[in-house]
Amino acid sequence: PLTRRTGQIPEANWTLGLREMTEPWKGAVGCFGVAVFFAMTIGIISWQAVEQSPEEWVLRGRAGGMLWERRRGALLLRALPAGRTVAVIAVGGVPAAEPPPPRDHCWHDGGTFCYAWEEDAELRLSLEAPPAPGTECYGVRWTPLRPDVVLKDCFSMANISWYGGASVRAQRWPLNGAESLAQPFVSGDLSKNPTGYGPVLERYFLSSTGVTVTVAPDVPLFLSLESDRHFCLETPAGRASVPLHYHLCVSPDVATAHRHVGSQLLSLPRRSPVWRYHGPASSAARVQRGLRALARRLKRHRLQQGVLALGEHCTAVLAAVEDLPSEQGKRQQSAPAWDPALVEPLQVSITLSPYTSIASPLFLRSLRDGAMESSWLSLQLRGGGCSVPLLTRWKGQLCARLNVSSQAALGWYLTRARRLRQALGASYVAFEGAEGNAFLEQDVQPPPELAGDRYITALAAALAGLGNATVISAGARSSHLPLLVQMSPLRSDWSHAGLKGVIPSVLHYSLLGYNFLIPEAVGGSLAGDTPGDPELYVRWLQIVTFLPVMAFSTPPWLCCDAWVVNLTRQCIQRHRDFVVPLLLKYSQEWLRLGHPIFRPAWWLSPTDPTAFTIEDQFLIGDEV
Repeated sequence: PLTRRTGQIPEANWTLGLREMTEPWKGAVGCFGVAVFFAMTIGIISWQAVEQSPEEWVLRGRAGGMLWERRRGALLLRALPAGRTVAVIAVGGVPAAEPPPPRDHCWHDGGTFCYAWEEDAELRLSLEAPPAPGTECYGVRWTPLRPDVVLKDCFSMANISWYGGASVRAQRWPLNGAESLAQPFVSGDLSKNPTGYGPVLERYFLSSTGVTVTVAPDVPLFLSLESDRHFCLETPAGRASVPLHYHLCVSPDVATAHRHVGSQLLSLPRRSPVWRYHGPASSAARVQRGLRALARRLKRHRLQQGVLALGEHCTAVLAAVEDLPSEQGKRQQSAPAWDPALVEPLQVSITLSPYTSIASPLFLRSLRDGAMESSWLSLQLRGGGCSVPLLTRWKGQLCARLNVSSQAALGWYLTRARRLRQALGASYVAFEGAEGNAFLEQDVQPPPELAGDRYITALAAALAGLGNATVISAGARSSHLPLLVQMSPLRSDWSHAGLKGVIPSVLHYSLLGYNFLIPEAVGGSLAGDTPGDPELYVRWLQIVTFLPVMAFSTPPWLCCDAWVVNLTRQCIQRHRDFVVPLLLKYSQEWLRLGHPIFRPAWWLSPTDPTAFTIEDQFLIGDEV
């Protein structure tokens, strides 16, 4: 044992022992501090990832608001006070993984939210003036910051039924069952392009949750439809500073939402049915004999009320023998002039189009007079100085198309239509070939005044000057005009491209404001497609009895037994005595309130999910 003096602690040994004792505690304290730091970091990350809400309000109004959902990179439209999500808009064209921060570039304006994805796009949301109490509207505007940015907003169809937009080859109701690749939102001829969009379309969409989507008319728009998933609005790439701009409005239910979107019509032509002439047409004399024979046959079956409709070719054949200064200098002596009294009491309808063959005297005269550019759609050659006509095919011929942006061209075209109508004693004039954009069909950039569907809009506005006995084959922003709209041809079968597509098409047209339509016949309106099934013909006849016009391409005695002829007579009588007064009554309601005449089942049950997908029933007003 070491000897030391009692009561003294050796300094060196105490210091060393204290050092040996405190070193582990210092390490423990340091480790504890690091552990606390990591725990706090993990806690913060966990709170942001788990505890923090994946949705964030970006714009809030009285009846609803817009939220940003971080997980999907989507805008949510939510109705208040129930907190029900009524629309989900997946955002494309911008890095959706980067959510907009809480800060708002437009914080000084309580009714606006702004955010910019650097070098990609800028989003601006704004509260807009509502069209009626109980409805709230929002403006959505995307602006690209680079020419290669494609702006794309996709509206989810999950548990939501959508209506409106474009007509398609096999029409569906609701739109959820349709399928289409992204393509210009421009009307087209479904017989030429079955995968395109049909002759009637509007930039208006309606959902079963009471949401309306209205796209600005000046936006170059592409639309795609993915069955039962979503529909997408997008802008074409490669065009600098082309915004995607649309309005969202939310109402308590689907019927209330649509009541706030109305159209106007002046009056309804009352003559029906329409009997289309498909007889001999090689000469004016043969056309006249064929018309007289059809009129006598209709009279024999006591079906002599209505209109005999001539196609474009027959109209041109009869016009060739008339003394029309715009057509020829003197009357041909080979055939007598057409006398409409030969088919009385039937009336006559003629058909024209905005096309003319490059071999026609009309085109050659404009070429000789130097009026080609002002009369027909033309392309400006590079370097300027001169232009060439934009040629396209119409009914197998190479043709030029009327320049509706020229008031002079529209003036002589309407004058020619009036002269033909008077000379041929026609009560109605039908215009084919209004659909489509001739520039886009040839991958040529159209001039601003003819972009999108402005051709149809301008032509329809001009044709409205001919009166309410005018029929047009397409419509875009023209539902307020006093024009009858011809529906697309139907196949002679039971599919959605045939009989099953009649009611969805009627509901679609009526929803977009085109209530006064002429439904196509099942069989006979497509080349070589005649009705071979009597039951199919009867079912079609029963449906069109309750529509504005009964148009026959095939008379009943050519396809069916005598009892079908008797049934046809009964249906025409029922249409005249029962349906037409209803249409006149509800046309006044449409003019006053904007309510469609032909209504879907959800019009009476706007909160019943079963009613949202019914496509084989429709209402006339609220009583039939």
